Amino acid sequence: MLGDLKNSRIIIAKGFLFLVTGCIAVGLLIVDHPNVRTGLLLVITVWSFCRFYYFAFYVIQHYVDPSYRFSGLTSFLRYLWNRRS
Repeated sequence: MLGDLKNSRIIIAKGFLFLVTGCIAVGLLIVDHPNVRTGLLLVITVWSFCRFYYFAFYVIQHYVDPSYRFSGLTSFLRYLWNRRS
C-alpha cells in the first residue's frame, strides 16, 4: 500500500486536481442538460455532500465525541457501526 502524502506541493496539486475534475464534470453535465433545473439540482447535491463531509469530519469530533479522530469516511462509517453496537 502507498503511505501518506508528505510533500505539501503534491498535496496542493491533488486538491487542485479534484477542483479541476469537479469543474469538468459540472461543465459536461450542464452542456448535456442545459437547463436551470439541472444546475439547481447540481448545486444542491454538491452543497449537501459538503455539509455531510463537514458533519462527519468536524461536528462529530468537536461536539459529539471528542475522543473520535477522523481519518476518512470509512473510519466514520466504522465509528457509527461500532457506536450502534
